Amino acid sequence: MSEFSFKLPDIGEGIAEAEIAQWHVAVGDHVDEDATLVDVLTDKAAVDISSPVSGTVAELYGAAGDKVAVGAPLIRFSLDGANPTEAASDPAQKPANDNTADVPAVADREPPKVSVAANDHALSEPGGATILASPAVRRRAKELGLDLQQVPGTGPQGRIRQADIDARQRLLEQRPAQALGSVPERGSTASPFRAPEGVSPQPVIGLRRRIADAMTASYQHIPHFSYVEDVDVTELQQLRQALNALDPDSRPSLTLLPFIARALALVLPQFPEANALYDGAAEQLYVSPELHLGIATQTEQALLVPVVKNAQALGIYALARGIQTLVDKARQGACSREELQGSTITITSLGKLGGLVSTPIINAPEVAIIGVNKIRTELVMVNGELQERQKMNVSASFDHRIVDGYQAASLIQALKTQLEAPLGLIVDH
Repeated sequence: MSEFSFKLPDIGEGIAEAEIAQWHVAVGDHVDEDATLVDVLTDKAAVDISSPVSGTVAELYGAAGDKVAVGAPLIRFSLDGANPTEAASDPAQKPANDNTADVPAVADREPPKVSVAANDHALSEPGGATILASPAVRRRAKELGLDLQQVPGTGPQGRIRQADIDARQRLLEQRPAQALGSVPERGSTASPFRAPEGVSPQPVIGLRRRIADAMTASYQHIPHFSYVEDVDVTELQQLRQALNALDPDSRPSLTLLPFIARALALVLPQFPEANALYDGAAEQLYVSPELHLGIATQTEQALLVPVVKNAQALGIYALARGIQTLVDKARQGACSREELQGSTITITSLGKLGGLVSTPIINAPEVAIIGVNKIRTELVMVNGELQERQKMNVSASFDHRIVDGYQAASLIQALKTQLEAPLGLIVDH
């Protein structure tokens, strides 16, 4: 009986490694060809990898949360022996001490099946610090003896570039390593943390790890500037309720989000620097002519940011349909990779749980995020009379490298004006 060492295949898009999310097989299991072996996570997607052979699982290389490099051993099979020539093995990639037999490859054999489903991002495409770097950057870091965990990535989505390697190397040459304040590697015994007695640790892995890394990278590398303004949404609420009463069976129900999205679409052309992506390493700003609106969505797994593409071209009802469709798909885990990438600015809202004020963290490499807080009732003097009014705070954060305080305040004031005169949001412009 021969053996076959299956290595993590090239997932594409320059991915150099993936994190094991969940094994679907165990040592001793018999596996049929094309059966799902393992779910892995990259910075862009969740990937289901299927078996290229039929056989018995002899060894698994890694557990949930471990990272595996492309081309590194992932699983070892004992083959059934009936047709071992169907297994493909690359002797040149065989690791040291790997005694598995070389199995001839069939020239017309298809590669193992890889099923891709986008995840977080995230975030949004959100921008994560899960060591995004090209093979050339990784190779140079290895040659210099640098730990990529300690190199801040300033490229899109926290990607580490050659300039970041240069900056880290200069810092090491100028200051002692002890003074750098670096974070220990995951699993390091140097951590000063002491666990409470009797409490077992739970590893932070998978999507939650990626969100943690993305938030850390955004907060560390982006000088956030927050601005809060209250908005009188009394007329907006009345308009929304009136529209929802019209032909409710054929039109989507309108929440506040489509109106806020429409208002943003109308005011952002006056403030193009806020609808943009910033590449800090290259010091280049990419101002988008289209509004690709990220909608921060809480799911059972974690926070995801599906994207309404070309939102500037959509009316209120089209925005409502687009937002609701994407939110539903995100909560069902059915968003495609494309639907979770490409946002140029993000809206985040917790609805009734939104509190009075929030300080949202920017979804890098974007430069702005708009936070929506809950609606409250206040007594306000209007033309000398005390009236009940519906008020809502808008809490926004900006990348102060790109957006000045005056620009940020002007944008939010323009947004306030649109929301307080809501008829302008439902007419063609």
